[in-house]
Amino acid sequence: MADRYSTVLLFGAPGVGKGTQGNILGSIPNLFHLSSGDMFRMLDVDSELGQVFYEYSSRGELVPDDITVQFWQQNIHAHTVLGLYKPASDLLILDGIPRNPKQAQQLNEYIEVQKVIHLKCENENAMIQRMRQRALKENRIDDAREDIISRRWEVYRRQTRPTLEYYPPHLIEEVNAMDSPAKVLSNILQMIIPVMNSLSAC
Repeated sequence: MADRYSTVLLFGAPGVGKGTQGNILGSIPNLFHLSSGDMFRMLDVDSELGQVFYEYSSRGELVPDDITVQFWQQNIHAHTVLGLYKPASDLLILDGIPRNPKQAQQLNEYIEVQKVIHLKCENENAMIQRMRQRALKENRIDDAREDIISRRWEVYRRQTRPTLEYYPPHLIEEVNAMDSPAKVLSNILQMIIPVMNSLSAC
């Protein structure tokens, strides 16, 4: 198998703060953050792929696996060609992908998962309120609808949560997502820094 990208996955239910933490981590040298949500939001809504994405996301459903992985490949290749992501020295931080065990299996060809950071929250109601407030603040009215948010949680429970079982338990670290963002970041860094050090030593 060709060299794979050294990767840390940010994993968790909708609203736990994967994107927030990923964006902060991506500002740190030798960490490169790629979010599936940002990836798809950059799509031209008039393009064929953009229309497919809108069709699924407007229902709170996941984009089909083959399309998601293909688009992810295109994005990571583009970032590499542009020099924004340097696989030889950068640790890849992924959030929002893989979203089910099949995607995890497909991505295994391209990524070598060093850690899975599980941002854990048992309080679904608190997360739903957080998602609704964030969507309203960002003027994403459709995303603030409770039926769409509830659908996203249902999809997470049914399709995404089982993805954790794909990875060996020793790779999975749990972080309390209800702590302050600063505390969550501190806990994540404690888990990621040893991985970064091991890569730089290679």
